[in-house]
Amino acid sequence: MTKETNARFVSRLTRDTLALILAGGRGSRLMQLTEWRVKPAVPFGGKFRIIDFPLSNCINSGIRRIGVLTQYKSHSLIQHIQKGWGFLRGEFGEFVELLPAQQRIEASWYLGTANAVYQNLDIIRNHNPSYVLILAGDHIYKMDYGPMVAWHLEHGADMTVGCIEVPLERASAFGVMEVDSNARVSRFLEKPADPQPMPGRTDAALVSMGIYVFNTDFLYEQLIRDADTRDSSHDFAKDIIPAVIGRYRVVAYPFRDVQNGRQAYWRDVGTVDAFWQANMELIGLTPELNLYDEEWPIWTYQEQLPPAKFVFDFDDRRGMAVDSMVSGGCIISGATVRHSLLFSNVHVETAAVLQDAVVLPDVEVGEGCRLRRVVVDRGCSIKPGTIVGEDPEKDKARFYVTPGGITLVSAEMLGQGQHHVR
Repeated sequence: MTKETNARFVSRLTRDTLALILAGGRGSRLMQLTEWRVKPAVPFGGKFRIIDFPLSNCINSGIRRIGVLTQYKSHSLIQHIQKGWGFLRGEFGEFVELLPAQQRIEASWYLGTANAVYQNLDIIRNHNPSYVLILAGDHIYKMDYGPMVAWHLEHGADMTVGCIEVPLERASAFGVMEVDSNARVSRFLEKPADPQPMPGRTDAALVSMGIYVFNTDFLYEQLIRDADTRDSSHDFAKDIIPAVIGRYRVVAYPFRDVQNGRQAYWRDVGTVDAFWQANMELIGLTPELNLYDEEWPIWTYQEQLPPAKFVFDFDDRRGMAVDSMVSGGCIISGATVRHSLLFSNVHVETAAVLQDAVVLPDVEVGEGCRLRRVVVDRGCSIKPGTIVGEDPEKDKARFYVTPGGITLVSAEMLGQGQHHVR
């Protein structure tokens, strides 16, 4: 098959694919970051939301029929999608469609990932896709889904599971797959206590990314069967996958970097430590996740803001940011920012020092503050002279300190109410 023919082949497949992004989970391990917003709506990378990554992957892959399933505290997520993702043309059959829990089939909220899709079966049928791509809405990565759909077809699969390799000591946090030489999944264990290494390796296991491709009719059959199973938790990983392995053709799709064949970038930012680390990685000289890649842009709602500004240039009062990323609308006024990531509209006042800080939008950092190894939630106003990140015991009395020593600061902790969260 020639390169041109192959591209056209994949293009036809993606046009026949409906993507469903599961974006209803709370993400409670992110603590106060998800107190008033769902995890996919959490800001990431200076100007984005987590949901922008799977949405951008769909658009860049040529998949332009997308449903976003919402449930938990979804207002900020819905608002973001309405503002930033309304550019698709309905007359061309393109859309990003919001699918909140609305009791279409059952008089209940979404009871699990599989049940969330089941409750929207009538909508899926109306779109009449050949393939359904199920995506998690809370992971950070760049992926072309076209080759995965092609892999699914070429392997004659009923269901395909996207997978990555992770170190064996971390595999118990994921669904671990065992596969044969033809990529067929022979066993799947959700978060096993003693995960088995992948073939030919002793240090790594093959785990699910929470990404699935289904033949549409097969998906209907399995969702209806699962809905009729009384003791099911109605979850893809816990119920659907184990039930179909061995009875149907389930294959694994290895997610690798097309340039070098190595394990591709993928991050689950499900804890405050992981969230902080993933943002810090972006500051590096050559980060694994390249946000400056013009061939695979990450789309988002683009707020109209003035450029970042750095003011004062005296020996004792110099506005500067070193080894950092600073977003639009920021003003660094006689302060020092080192190895930090500042989201939009962050104002840092005279003599303040930020080190290894992730500061979400609309934050005011007062004069003389010292913030080190922190995540500051949106809308906080840090009073002058506040010191965070230097004394863990004092921090624990006011804020949340992670097992990795990162301090999370929210407006509620500062006694500033809840009106700021978006």
